[in-house]
Amino acid sequence: MSAPYQWECRLADLARPVFGSSVLRRLACLGLCAAYLQGGLVKLTDFPGALREMAHFGLSPAPLYAVLVITLELVASAMILAGRLRWLGALALAAFTLAATGIALRFWDMPAGQERFMAANAFFEHVGLAGGLLLVAWMDLQGSGRPPAKPSPSR
Repeated sequence: MSAPYQWECRLADLARPVFGSSVLRRLACLGLCAAYLQGGLVKLTDFPGALREMAHFGLSPAPLYAVLVITLELVASAMILAGRLRWLGALALAAFTLAATGIALRFWDMPAGQERFMAANAFFEHVGLAGGLLLVAWMDLQGSGRPPAKPSPSR
């Protein structure tokens, strides 16, 4: 075994107990879902504001879209945090994020300047968020996002 590889393995062995802990995994999922929880709760508690937001982006009928967005943000986040159909919740939020980003952050249609720069940054941050959600779905489907299954009793 080469020295650089041994160093990499030792470093990973030191990091694994911290970054492999269930507490850190739960905090990471909460961090990924934070914007959706905040967005869903704000829209829920300020429904007229949610209707204005839907109208601003040309989504009609605004009440239907507002209810769908609120439901998606809160239910999919709850699925991720609870670990029940986590992969499905993560895929739903990733698809939603990409669609909403394409609607709300069309930086390519903006004239050059600070506003375009800010919109482009936000666009690519949201693409990164969707990528993180896709990783959550992939890990969950691989079985690495949940504790190992209990062995079945022998007959």
